[in-house]
Order: sequence, then structure tokens, then C-alpha cells
Amino acid sequence: MKVVNLKQAILQAWKERWSDYQWAINMKKFFPKGATWDILNLADALLEQAMIGPSPNPLILSYLKYAISSQFDDFSRDLCVQALLDIMDMFCDRLSCHGKAEECIGLCRALLSALHWLLRCTAASAERLREGLEAGTPAAGEKQLAMCLQRLEKTLSSTKNRALLHIAKLEEASSWTAIEHSLLKLGEILANLSNPQLRSQAEQCSTLIRSIPMMLSVHAEQMNKTGFPTVHAVILLEGTMNLTGETQSLVEQLTMVKRMQHIPTPLFVLEIWKACFVGLIESPEGTEELKWTAFTFLKIPQVLVKLKKYSHGDKDFTEDVNCAFEFLLKLTPLLDKADQRCNCDCTNFLLQECGKQGLLSEASVNSLMAKRKADREHAPQQKSGENANIQPNIQLILRAEPTVTNILKTMDADHSKSPEGLLGVLGHMLSGKSLDLLLAAAAATGKLKSFARKFINLNEFTTYGSEESTKPASVRALLFDISFLMLCHVAQTYGSEVILSESRTGADVPFFETWMQTCMPEEGKILNPDHPCFRPDSTKVESLVALLNNSSEMKLVQMKWHEACLSISAAILEILNAWENGVLAFESIQKITDNIKGKVCSLAVCAVAWLVAHVRMLGLDEREKSLQMIRQLAGPLFSENTLQFYNERVVIMNSILERMCADVLQQTATQIKFPSTGVDTMPYWNLLPPKRPIKEVLTDIFAKVLEKGWVDSRSIHIFDTLLHMGGVYWFCNNLIKELLKETRKEHALRAVELLYSIFCLDMQQVTLVLLGHILPGLLTDSSKWHSLMDPPGTALAKLAVWCALSSYSSHKGQASTRQKKRHREDIEDYISLFPLDDVQPSKLMRLLSSNEDDANILSSPTDRSMSSSLSASQLHTVNMRDPLNRVLANLFLLISSILGSRTAGPHTQFVQWFMEECVDCLEQGGRGSVLQFMPFTTVSELVKVSAMSSPKVVLAITDLSLPLGRQVAAKAIAAL
Repeated sequence: MKVVNLKQAILQAWKERWSDYQWAINMKKFFPKGATWDILNLADALLEQAMIGPSPNPLILSYLKYAISSQFDDFSRDLCVQALLDIMDMFCDRLSCHGKAEECIGLCRALLSALHWLLRCTAASAERLREGLEAGTPAAGEKQLAMCLQRLEKTLSSTKNRALLHIAKLEEASSWTAIEHSLLKLGEILANLSNPQLRSQAEQCSTLIRSIPMMLSVHAEQMNKTGFPTVHAVILLEGTMNLTGETQSLVEQLTMVKRMQHIPTPLFVLEIWKACFVGLIESPEGTEELKWTAFTFLKIPQVLVKLKKYSHGDKDFTEDVNCAFEFLLKLTPLLDKADQRCNCDCTNFLLQECGKQGLLSEASVNSLMAKRKADREHAPQQKSGENANIQPNIQLILRAEPTVTNILKTMDADHSKSPEGLLGVLGHMLSGKSLDLLLAAAAATGKLKSFARKFINLNEFTTYGSEESTKPASVRALLFDISFLMLCHVAQTYGSEVILSESRTGADVPFFETWMQTCMPEEGKILNPDHPCFRPDSTKVESLVALLNNSSEMKLVQMKWHEACLSISAAILEILNAWENGVLAFESIQKITDNIKGKVCSLAVCAVAWLVAHVRMLGLDEREKSLQMIRQLAGPLFSENTLQFYNERVVIMNSILERMCADVLQQTATQIKFPSTGVDTMPYWNLLPPKRPIKEVLTDIFAKVLEKGWVDSRSIHIFDTLLHMGGVYWFCNNLIKELLKETRKEHALRAVELLYSIFCLDMQQVTLVLLGHILPGLLTDSSKWHSLMDPPGTALAKLAVWCALSSYSSHKGQASTRQKKRHREDIEDYISLFPLDDVQPSKLMRLLSSNEDDANILSSPTDRSMSSSLSASQLHTVNMRDPLNRVLANLFLLISSILGSRTAGPHTQFVQWFMEECVDCLEQGGRGSVLQFMPFTTVSELVKVSAMSSPKVVLAITDLSLPLGRQVAAKAIAAL
């Protein structure tokens, strides 16, 4: 019997049911003795569907297994090679397997092995062609090379095949290394070929093979959009409310937004600069303006330096920054307005800073400066006569940054050796706006906590002096007072978290930290005027009352200032009682208050701190004298017998007192006129309109923001106030209701971008509420399913995924200053709300200890119900007592349940959109992704949904870092 080729032999063997002996005799025409037919290994796995027919044929399997046991590495045997290539032609573009999970993994490995053989064969054919060309007989080699490349192209053009190869690469790293070596060898050989068609075909195949490891990280960027309100709002929020935040946290947040929204790098950097200039322009004069200046010119260049490390190459990122500046220079009205506000060429300073940080080449800096200079010649006149000699804040901030470093070094010196010299340095810091400049520069460069720590140490050092004369006593008093006032100012301007040390407890806690935590009024902090901290030793109180009432002025020698600060509250209570009972006249009260604020302003601060707590507890008719005493302490003292730097200290004191009293004055409808410095010390205070329900305010401000398309600083503060007043659930629930009202796609998507940035005010808590309460409520209540239809349903799915990804990527880090002030949910609340059937680790490991068990998990109906909640997170031993982990696990269990149910509707469509967004946002569903909380069984349910039945989706939603995850993915893809 004549057998033309191997394909015919296999088909004939099946029809005539050859015996093993007949098979062996006939196969000798194709197989030399003893080698590996990897290609037939693949055929073995796919014989049932790819080649033979609808039913398995054990006889043919035995034929092929005999063939597999032989060897073939001689690519010069044309008939053999052609037969194998013919077999590949039969199945390479229609692979499938409906067997067990380990069989599907076997298919992946076999395909990888086949690809390796095919590459070796291609290289051998190319080498043969080159030799033939040299000998003048190219025909045979060229034909075989064309056949090899055709099979390569056919195999690799299938996304399904590339997905299976992706899994195989993770299973067998050494085999993939061999493929990379074969690719290099093939490239070297083909580089010398003159046939451009074959060379081009080979290059396309090589590109496809090299793309396999990165097939999940390629996303199309949004080239049709020029504005990105989320980036804009995140920058505005950070610059307005979180200057002291970690640079790394901001970098990670921005990188997450860039990836989720697929923003091209030049437009991404441009949006950052645009937001910075808008922040500068709209910032209130005074401290806020200085903070924005420091944020833009000191912090953001550092942010970009870190973003550069996340990019693919230094050169590319530098070009992107240059491109962003080219775009920025076209926004002439914005730049002109910023220049007018800052009284200088802002772009010039910004370019200089970027040049210093290596973000732009010197040539780019010079070119961009020249363009802006030419453009400014046509701008409105920047300087008027009155401000021409005023130094711009940008210059002052840039100079302040090295000064901060020098002051920190000065503060490290031994205070006892030269206290007068240190006092001189601190005195200069108090003049004009020097202190706020230095603090802004320190905050923007991450040095503020160190700055505060130095002043706490100084404050501790000056609390008590033994055996001192008058001059050292006055220096000590001033050092105590200045350090105390500076620390109060820092706490009020940047948050008390900057002051608090992380590790100290009990007796180790410095005086100022103790006083600040227990006695200092802050927004949202309720103080008890009867707290033990306000009730010190009675003998010390009596001596302090006598000193204040009888002396013409405060004594300084051997004064224990920390004791005086702690005793002043009880002393004020005694004095207040005496005044109310007619024992003391108003003139005596004036003398006492003058004594309190006459030497050290910190005593007045401590006194008002207690009075604020006291007034809250009084009835309307009982408050007058307490408020009058606050007025007396806040008023100026006209006396020549004051200590050095008195006027400068009074300015800071009044700023502190105004902030302390703001809450209680609003609640008691009282006005106290604090001495004006010409600048609003509380620019974002009391923004809510009076006598309007806060829900109306919330819907109204969101509607305005949505109409504008971006969030401004004032709106951010209003949203923050509403979040604080209404609580996280109220805030999130009402804003989601507004989102679900949107019926136009472009409005719904804009609302998502804006809501995400608004939720950044407290992303962790908002995410817990959104994923743990609001979404489950919508998905399980059929009466609400209609609200999940497109476009609001798609928008909500997108928002939920963005929040989940952002919170999960950052929840192991530190909460920001603005978030720490709010109430943290009790972890027990989430454990009781979301109970999980925890799988015992020992049982779990037994379940996964063998391939047989793995297969059962994936195929046996009995075991499937038992392990329906098994997810990658459990194999990674993720802490399920963490509220966010628990909420994510329960949400994915709910999603799995919806997909497995027989009831279809908008809620099932919503689940599909949610999963699609997860795939779109994630580079790969590996360890550390929110998708690790999805049960493995969900994959098989998802691929039944037409939009999700693609190999890339399966790879993206499965944890491929786990052997079980790879089996799940292989089984799902092989069945597509």
C-alpha cells in the first residue's frame, strides 16, 4: 500500500483500523528510529476534535503514542517535515479541549513545544535557503521556509492560541527561554536573506511571539480627548487640602487615574500643569496662596520625577514633558492670568525647576522660555507701579526651601549653649510672612514633620529653668512662647497629625502633644471643660490666680511654663466665678487678662482654649462674661513693658484664637472682632448657605460642578464640609442617586470622572459604603434594577471599579491628613454585616494538594458547590478581617451568584459592565488585584456571556500567578 504523506496515513489507519504492528511498519516511511515528535504530542491532546471526528478512538491514540516515542530532528527530510506541517495546518487555527483542567494545561504545553519545533524548523529552512542561494539551488529551501512561515502566521494570528501560549510561558519558563533563543537565531539568519516578502512575514511572526508576555498590558490611549477633569480635581484637592501628604501616595493615585482612563502622557502632564495654574489663580491671598505656590513649584516637580520612574524610558518621558509644555504655551490666557496674579513669569520659574530636576533638557528649557518670552510681549502690562518692587511669592518660596534645611540644622545644636542666637533666628522667622513661607516650603518638601519635632523638643527644653537670672529667664520664656505658638499655627494650618509622634506613649509624650490632644479646640473635636487636664493641682492654681490678680506683671524667673499652661484653665474658672459673683470688678478682669497676654501669648491661647470648651456647655443667658473674657484676651495690649518680638507673636496668637473660636462663635451667633492683618485667615470657613437643607446644597453644588465640567477649590471645601456633616453613607448615597438620574452618555461619563475625584476626599470609607451597602442594595432589589440600565448603569459600574482599584491599591498605606479626622468604621461592623464562610486553611490545602483535586474543583458538581467561594485571595492568605477585603469578597460572591442564576435583567448587564471595566483598567489580573477576590467558578460563568467570551478577558480576570488560576484559565480558553 502506498502512503503519500503522514496525514493520509493517519486517516487511512483510522478507517482501516490498523493494528499497532501495521502502524509501526507504515510509519517507518516517515519516522527514523528514536526521537521526539512534539507536534504529535499536540495532536494527541486534540485528536478527538481537531482531526479524527466526533468520537474518541483509542486505537488511533495508541498509534500516535508509538510515533511520539520516536525521534525527529533531521529537518532535511522534506517528506517528514511536510507531513508534520500538514498536520499543523489541520488544527493550528481551531484548537479546543473540553476535558479536565490538567488536560487543558497539557494542551498549552504541547502548543508551546510545537511552536518551538516550528521555529527550529523555520530557522533550518532559512539556513538551507541561504546555502542554496550560495550554491545556486534555492527552490527547495524557499518552498519549505514559506510553508513554515505560513504555519507560524496561522498559529500566531489566533488570539486564543496566543493566550494558551501565555499560560504555557508561565508554566514552563525554561521552554519560553528556548523560544526566545530560537527567535534570536532566526532573526540573525533572516537578516541576510534578499527576499523581502519572506523577511517581512518572519518579522511579523516574531513580533507576535514577543507580544505574548505583554498581551494584557496593551491599552488604546484616549487621543480624542483634551481635558481630563479627574486629574484636574485630584491636583486641586491635593494642593488645597493635603500639601503635607506623601509624594509617593499622590504619584500612585495619579498613575492609577492615568491607567484607568488611558490618558496619553503629554496630555496627562499638561492637565497637571493646568490644574496647578488654576489653583494658583483662584487661591485666596495669604497662607493659601503660599501653599499653592509651594505645591506647584516645589512638590509637583518632585511628583513628576517619581512619575518618570514609572514610565518606559527617561528619554520618552522627557519628550512627553516637553510636549506638555508646548501645549501649555498655547493656553496664553491662562498663563497671562497666572502671571498677573503672581506678579512674575510663572512659566519661566516652572521651566527652571523642571530643568534642575532633569525633566527637560537645557535646549528644551531655553527654547520654551524664548517662546513664552515672545508671547508675553503681547500680553497686558504685568506690573503696576505699586507692586513693581514687591518680590513674587514664587521667588520667596524657592529661596525658603534651602532656608528650611539650614534652620533644621540650627535647631539640632545644643540650645543651652547659645539660646540668644537661637532666639534671633526664631525672631526673624516671625516677621512678615516668613513663617508661612518656611512652613509651606517645609510642607511641600516633606520636612514639616521634622520641623515640628524640632520645635517640640525646644518647647520641652524651655518648660522649666532652675537658678536663673532675669535675662536667661526672659530668653527661655520667649523660646517657650514662640515654639508653642508656632506649633499651634502648624497644627491649625496643616493638621494635628503633623505634630503627633507615632511611637511615644505615657510619660514619654511631650507637654505640647498632651495639651494639643486634650485641650486644643479643632474642627469637629468636642472638648469637656471638666476633663482632668483642665483640673490640675489646686495649690498651683491658687498661686497662679494670686500672681495674675496681685502682680503688676507676670514673673519670669524659675517659672514652670508647662505647669502655668495647664493651670490657667482652672485659674480662669476661679476668676470667672469671682467676676460673676461680684467679687471682682471689670477693671480687675482687664488687669488679669493683660497679665495673661502681657509676656507670653501661649497663656492666652491656653485660657481661650478652655473658655471655648466652657461656652459650649452654657445656656444662652450664661455666656456673656465668658465671651467678654475672650474679647479681652484677643484685644491688643498697649504697653511698653513687653518682651521681645511681642507684636509678631500677637499676630500669630490672634490668628490661632480666631480659628479656635470660629465654631463656638458661629453656634452662639456671637461676633468678636479680632485684630486684622489684612488677610483672611480662614478663607474657606462657613461656606454653606444658612437655613438650607444640606441635601439641597449637595445636589445644587454637584449640578453646578457637572455643568462646568470641573471642580474648583471652593467646591472641594463645600463637598468636604457636607461629607463631614452628613456622614459617608449619606454623602455617597445621595451623589450616586444624582449619577443614576443622568440619561445622556456624555453627562454620565463626566459625572463619573468628577465623582471619583470628589470621593477622593475619603476614598477608603466611600468605597466601603459604595461596594458594601449601595451596590448590593441595587443588585438584590428587583424594584431598583431599572436604574441600572445604560447609560447610568455603565457609569456606576465604571465608578465602582475605579473606587475599588484606588482603595485596594492604597489601603495598606497611611490615610491622608484630611481622612484621619473623620470617624473610622469599626472593623467588627463589617464582620457582622458581611459574614464569610471561612475555609479552614488545612482543608483548603488538602483540597489543592493534587491535580486530581484541582480537576474535581473545576468539573465535579458535588465539589463545585462546596468550593464555590474559593478564590485566589484565600490562596494568598489575604487578611479577611480587613473591612475592604471583606467587602470585596462579598461583592464578588454576589456577582458570582447573579451570573449563576437564571434570572436575567439590568442587574446581570451591570455585572458584565463591572467585569469589563475591571479588565479594561487592570494590566493583568494577578496577585494584588481586586479580581483575586472573585471565586474561580465565576470564570466559567463569565465566558458564557458573549461580550466576555474572549481569551484576553479570561487571562485578565484570572490570577495566573497561581497553578490553579492557570488551570482555570486554560480550561476556559480551550473550551472557547
